[in-house]
Amino acid sequence: MKVLNKIEKFLPDVEKPARYTGGELNMVKKNLDDVDIRFAFCFPDVYEVGMSFLGLSILYHLLNERTDTYVERVFSPWPDMEDAMKANDVPLFSLETHSTLDEFDVFGFNISYEMCYSNIVRAFDMAGIPALSASRSEEDPLVIAGGSAIFNPEPIADFMDAVFIGESEETLNALLDLLKKSKQAGWTKKAFLEAACSIESVYVPSFYAPEETDSGYQLKPINSNAKPIVSKSIIRDLDASYFSEKPIVPYLGIVHDRITLEIFRGCTRGCRFCQAGFTNRPIREKKADTLTKQAVNIESATGYDEVSLCSLSTSDYSEIGPLIGGLLDELADKRVNISLPSLRLDTVFKDYAKRLDSIRKSGLTFAPEAGTQRLRDIINKNVTEEDLFSTMEQVFSQGYTSVKLYFMIGLPFETYKDLDGIVELVKGVKSVYGLAGKNNKRGLTLTVSASNFVPKPFTPFQWVPQDSIETLKEKQ
Repeated sequence: MKVLNKIEKFLPDVEKPARYTGGELNMVKKNLDDVDIRFAFCFPDVYEVGMSFLGLSILYHLLNERTDTYVERVFSPWPDMEDAMKANDVPLFSLETHSTLDEFDVFGFNISYEMCYSNIVRAFDMAGIPALSASRSEEDPLVIAGGSAIFNPEPIADFMDAVFIGESEETLNALLDLLKKSKQAGWTKKAFLEAACSIESVYVPSFYAPEETDSGYQLKPINSNAKPIVSKSIIRDLDASYFSEKPIVPYLGIVHDRITLEIFRGCTRGCRFCQAGFTNRPIREKKADTLTKQAVNIESATGYDEVSLCSLSTSDYSEIGPLIGGLLDELADKRVNISLPSLRLDTVFKDYAKRLDSIRKSGLTFAPEAGTQRLRDIINKNVTEEDLFSTMEQVFSQGYTSVKLYFMIGLPFETYKDLDGIVELVKGVKSVYGLAGKNNKRGLTLTVSASNFVPKPFTPFQWVPQDSIETLKEKQ
């Protein structure tokens, strides 16, 4: 409450104060005297981004179902708020109870992309906790991390006590069980971490050291409890896995402000740039009936008026027809929009096109990734120009007027001809709209994204050098 009393004085002066107040619909509230473990779940980015991350919602509610644990959210403040906090001597705090980070047993980071790395260091600085694990004491929180950006954890290894590789829904519970036992037995942090090595996918950086070999450097265990190889953990039955049906509803607009249904994990495509396509194997699907029930329950608990399907390649979902039909049966009368990502417009879509007309049309997203067929073949993106234009013709003839196209620049073996190809491809889409969409009452809204290629670990392009900043700016 001391933190809350301080920030109330300057909250009216910062942008979007609701980022820092908490108290949203479906936020978990617990009596601190009734819990054994306090867990600060930190997404090292601004509130609107972190609250859009489905994994945060899943882990937040999953771990809060434990009666012995209270998980609270922590986000990176926007620069204006950070300046105000420093000026008023306010450390980084949680949203649920506005507690400072030194009051928690666990400080857990979800790291979804590399741009978060620097925010991790900022979080330690703002929390008043030593950043390097070797500098922290027994009184400091246990610092852990997980997420898709640390399948290679070495860039942040020196900051972490333990790292989870893979999907952590089940292994996190095992760690908290062990932590509770450790607190009761009075173990040291080192003794706890040695025991934690027995948990699948847990990597303790301080128990390893680099060793030079004929093929380069390799990490070798220097503690007898450390595993020679740390394997990823996976959820084998996604249909039976935990999924929150009462997500928190923010007081302000966030990036993905809607019901998000994770329909499957994994991908069959094997695009050579895509880390998730390799690390999320094997493919595991949820049943259409399960997803429909989840959507209905979430709508009832939140009032959201849009459902979005989430996966790496939604068009490959084996029950896409029954799922769209089920969602329309249950939600169309409530005027809940069904947002379809990049689906192939085959007979399945055509079967439901007229019914989708009864609710408002959202935009469709497609990812050609590169501007020429030569480069799409190199990256193993099996989409041709003919595929794109044929799909666009069907999209526009069905009345859709909003399309997003995703590309990357800086890909391996890219030339300026490939960049020119992006421009020509976009012009082609506009031409198709001029013919197929001529009867549409609204004009075309065409959004084009050109992201910088980042080589990812465990992909065929992992050793490709990234373009320099100067080169990327020139290509942009």
